[in-house]
Amino acid sequence: MALIYVTGGAKSGKSKFAEDLLLSMNNGNQKNIYLATSIVYDEEMQTKVDLHKARRQNKWIIVESYKNISESLKDFSVENNNMLVDCLTNMVSNIIFENMEIDWDNPKKNQLEQCDKAVEKEVLELLKTAKNFENVVVVSNELGMGIVPAYPLGRYFREIAGKMNQMVAEKADEVYFVVSGISIKIK
Repeated sequence: MALIYVTGGAKSGKSKFAEDLLLSMNNGNQKNIYLATSIVYDEEMQTKVDLHKARRQNKWIIVESYKNISESLKDFSVENNNMLVDCLTNMVSNIIFENMEIDWDNPKKNQLEQCDKAVEKEVLELLKTAKNFENVVVVSNELGMGIVPAYPLGRYFREIAGKMNQMVAEKADEVYFVVSGISIKIK
């Protein structure tokens, strides 16, 4: 099994690079599973999802899920299949927003710790499930290369997503950074 991590900024071309990379690894006998983690919550996100769907055409089996990954993939996780996860940061943000009881203007330490555990649990499940596939490519946004967010939710998201990015990158066999549509292998 090869675990490949692809990161880059928003609109850097990382999803297209990851799709092309995984399709190039297909020997013709494999199914390509596309684990789509986003939730459509407004018109802008719908437009983004529609663009991704149009680019994918019919080359993928789409599974839409951001948690309980092993259950969502139970019918597909066999050793000769490939999987693309797009994207880890959407997965993390969806789990964070499930914790709506948190007052994000004044979050309590124990609430953030519970949210940390919920996010880490799902990412660890994703990594465990990934072992059942031939090749897995995980896409995520690189965070923290700009200004420090001015509000607690933004800082928390940057912190927890950054930790999850590091966890996946550490376990990955290969890591790519995509800038302006150009990939750079960094591991």
